[in-house]
Amino acid sequence: MRRIGIDVGGTNTDAVLIEDGKVAGAVKAPTSEDVTAGILDSLKALGASGVLVGKRIDGVMIGTTHFINAVVQRRHLTRVAALRLAMPASASLPPFCDWPEDLAELVRGGVWMVEGGHEYDGRLFMPLDEAAVAKAAQEMKAAGLKAVGISAIFSPLDPTHERRAAELVAAVMPDATITCSSDLGRIGLLERENAGLLNAALADLARDTIAAFESAIRESGIAAPLFITQNDGTVVEASQARRLPVYSFASGATNSMRGAAYLSGLSDAMVIDVGGTTTDVGQLKNGFPREANSVVKVGGVRTLFRMPDLLSIGLGGGSHVSLDPLKVGPLSVGYRLLKQGIAFGGRQLTTTDVAVAMGILPLGDRGKVAHLDKATCARVFDEAARMAEEAIDRMKTEAGDVPLIAVGGGAFLIPEKLPGVSKVIHVEHGDCANAVGAAIAQVSGECDQIFKDLPRRDAIAAAQGIANDRAVAAGADRKTLSTIESEDMPLAYLPGNSVRVRVRVVGDVAAG
Repeated sequence: MRRIGIDVGGTNTDAVLIEDGKVAGAVKAPTSEDVTAGILDSLKALGASGVLVGKRIDGVMIGTTHFINAVVQRRHLTRVAALRLAMPASASLPPFCDWPEDLAELVRGGVWMVEGGHEYDGRLFMPLDEAAVAKAAQEMKAAGLKAVGISAIFSPLDPTHERRAAELVAAVMPDATITCSSDLGRIGLLERENAGLLNAALADLARDTIAAFESAIRESGIAAPLFITQNDGTVVEASQARRLPVYSFASGATNSMRGAAYLSGLSDAMVIDVGGTTTDVGQLKNGFPREANSVVKVGGVRTLFRMPDLLSIGLGGGSHVSLDPLKVGPLSVGYRLLKQGIAFGGRQLTTTDVAVAMGILPLGDRGKVAHLDKATCARVFDEAARMAEEAIDRMKTEAGDVPLIAVGGGAFLIPEKLPGVSKVIHVEHGDCANAVGAAIAQVSGECDQIFKDLPRRDAIAAAQGIANDRAVAAGADRKTLSTIESEDMPLAYLPGNSVRVRVRVVGDVAAG
């Protein structure tokens, strides 16, 4: 199996070739303002190294921050028609009701609420008002809207009303991009609906971005399928990512953690990923990042995504350094390090300059930072270590010492010993761990559902079957599936011996 993994960070775009379970080649290219050009540059650099000559590539896996940046920066978003199937319930909390007003103004193309939906156990709540849906579609078309987000109460249990509404809308608006919230999973109407609306708002950007990625791969002469990495450390085919771009929001940090597990051989450890601008701290459980188990806000919008539980601090290889008084970060020169860092002829003192002065990094001109004495450099590194130690302590879930894997281009800031850490592990190719994580990513499937009048064991088995089927539908090889997460919760306030079960499985990408 030969795969190319690419991760587009704020400072560098990294590319690696994984061949027979090992890193056969790794390159870095500065991230360009045109992200696609950076990807093309990294692929050209990998090709120039000679590791691709005469080899058939099985897949190109790309991790990107394009989609979350669009929401955070309020750019490249499409106006969306929100169609909710839940009346007469939920009228007091209409779609977009909890969005930041500036983002809602950009995205809200109109709101339509009609009768429909199911109960928590799959029973019909209200029949779907098909005439009202068809009328809403006519009004959406008249308003010039091209993206539609459809949500219904408890649709993850029974998506038939959302599917039927999508058919009715498509009959009136055949060119519209339609997102059904049931495709995004979890129970919780407002958060799931928000995810669907954000997804619909990213429709045009996802189409253009992934087309540009495919073009970059073709231009580089590589004939291989494209996969996009997701928030939970897994991948989906480009066509699926084009349809559900919100699943790729936090893939960069997740890729680094998966890469750290792969490069170190550890499946349970703390990971600190020091990039050019920020440091992310998380915890590996069974080789995957521990998930955030609460509502996650993206650009100020409440969602329920499969997101890693991470703490980010403003520490990186490009962090600004002030000596009097001493301060490291949170500002960073980012991808402009080679122009603005003192060791490279610039005027801004950074953590990289300090590392060059100490002889840790063979970069730039050490003579330009010769004025930094040992005591000054030690003070800067001690402050960086203090910041890292505090972040690790906040993310630990146990009192004892734990192993720590340090990865990322700025991992030189992490010392060999830290309080609360049993061992600091610096791995080979750790500066490209994010791209390694992308290259080794598997395919996932998840079930989050309420089961009624079933023994606990049968409910878990039913959820397992649903998760397995969803993973296979997403491109996994059924024979390689394994369960990485399973939890069940009896719901005492509901009748009929109800239990909520959540199961997540992963498997290798099926051979084409």
